[in-house]
Amino acid sequence: MLTHDPKFDVPVLEVALRLPEVGYIGAMGSRRTHQDRLDRLRAAGVPDAHLARLSSPIGLDLGARTAEETAISIAAEIIALRWGGQGERLSRTRGAIHHHR
Repeated sequence: MLTHDPKFDVPVLEVALRLPEVGYIGAMGSRRTHQDRLDRLRAAGVPDAHLARLSSPIGLDLGARTAEETAISIAAEIIALRWGGQGERLSRTRGAIHHHR
């Protein structure tokens, strides 16, 4: 969700969080916005187990400032979750670079 508007975010997220086949669910916003969104979703009856699937604020901490950099941080999070990456600098890790599932 990229709207920053609870009247759109909450109903769509309420449906998406109940769909087990959806691989990634994320929403933009500050930590305060995220907490408000969680409160609204709980009030709508979404169980905590479903809320745990919500990635918010979205993205990895890349120090992004521009819209393009923010998009890259979101894509990086999705890739990391898909393949089991940790978002660490490769120069500071050991072992195989590519994760095999």
